[in-house]
Amino acid sequence: MTVFVFRLAVCLAAILCASPSMAQWEEDWLVREPRFDETGRMIVDVELVFAVDVSSSIDEEEALRQRQGHVAALADPDVISAIEAGGEGRIAVLYIEWADSGFQRIVAPWTLIEGPEDAEMFAGTLAAAPFVSGRRTAIGAVINSAVQLIETNGYSGRRLVIDISGDGPQNAGPPLTDARAAADAAGVTINGLPIQSSRQDPFRPPVNIDVARYFENHVIAGPGSFVMRSETHEDFVTALRRKLIVEIAGLSPAALSSDG
Repeated sequence: MTVFVFRLAVCLAAILCASPSMAQWEEDWLVREPRFDETGRMIVDVELVFAVDVSSSIDEEEALRQRQGHVAALADPDVISAIEAGGEGRIAVLYIEWADSGFQRIVAPWTLIEGPEDAEMFAGTLAAAPFVSGRRTAIGAVINSAVQLIETNGYSGRRLVIDISGDGPQNAGPPLTDARAAADAAGVTINGLPIQSSRQDPFRPPVNIDVARYFENHVIAGPGSFVMRSETHEDFVTALRRKLIVEIAGLSPAALSSDG
């Protein structure tokens, strides 16, 4: 036996001893390779639309903080670990800002996230996009748009999720009840990240309702849907990080009550 063959045999033995079986090792290796469904769409663990309110009650500083919050949450090591630990090891995300019935603006198009580098690329797209504000709050319209974006992209998600963040109730656009029902029928879960801010701009209309309760009663939809309240930028980042881990890992919303 040559020295090369001997060393190769030692390496193979080490691999076999370190793994439960060669078949399991091959399965773990192959699962990281992209897979496609019968229509040619790439299979991902989650297709996730970030739908972010930029209506008149949200000023530029608040909108930019929401972008920064999404960037920080996606780049968090625990979130990256959750993505990498998924069955496919990848998710697809899209960031859309919305306001009036005809105002749904894609800030970052569908992006495949498999690791920190992808999160950085997504962050760069968000950072480079200019801010454009709308006026009214058409939640039903953005739900309809988000469902269409999910159904017409190049991905096939094991779970389909719309994350809606906002600071007020619907006051324009198509009926919210119809939009929720259509999303539910399409197998899309709607989760909410309401912003109950005490910061009021004198030139912006005030929000005087319990936004979290409104989201619970009128916005979220689908099995396991949930709401996570935030009041400050730090709350928003923490809430979004934990929310992403639950969504990506496919955990029960009850996991939100645990630490971490």
